[in-house]
Amino acid sequence: MKNKGFTLIELLIVITLLGILAVAVLSAINPVEQMNRSRDTATRSDAEQLINAVDRYYATTGYYPWRTGATDKETDGTVGVPWTPVNEDWADTAEEPVLDKLSSGGYAEVKESFVTRISDDSYNTLQVYNRGQGGDSTYICFEPTSQAFKEEALERCTVEEGEIALPDDFPITDACGGEIKYNCLP
Repeated sequence: MKNKGFTLIELLIVITLLGILAVAVLSAINPVEQMNRSRDTATRSDAEQLINAVDRYYATTGYYPWRTGATDKETDGTVGVPWTPVNEDWADTAEEPVLDKLSSGGYAEVKESFVTRISDDSYNTLQVYNRGQGGDSTYICFEPTSQAFKEEALERCTVEEGEIALPDDFPITDACGGEIKYNCLP
């Protein structure tokens, strides 16, 4: 009468093969990259929400939130905002915090919890830019942490001959200069 079952060698071979498959699957998934991509996606969503809030504020008041009125202009006649971090220090020309104007303290274009989140020191700082000439876009940019978003930013900053050029109002010096390439919306 023979014993039915697996030998020790057969079990070791199956366990080894399962281990190799597990390592291959984890390598393909790369959990750290997935977490970074998730963070970048959330930051991009916040950037979109901030752009929409700025646009709604402009539609309501006729001027951007970094200005105090429709006739408020720089000495060169522009109404833009230079490459500026979006935090509690971002202020209009009268030193009123812009995020307060956009949140419940002002026109309530965004929730106070949104302002608190994007102003936190541990948050991936957003940058705002508007050249200030008629028809210019407002750009909200962030430094990507995932490889996929870094490649996207590098691709946008690398314009080769024959390709569609970046818009004239794009902050190419700030967003594409140096080693860090920023992801910018719109």
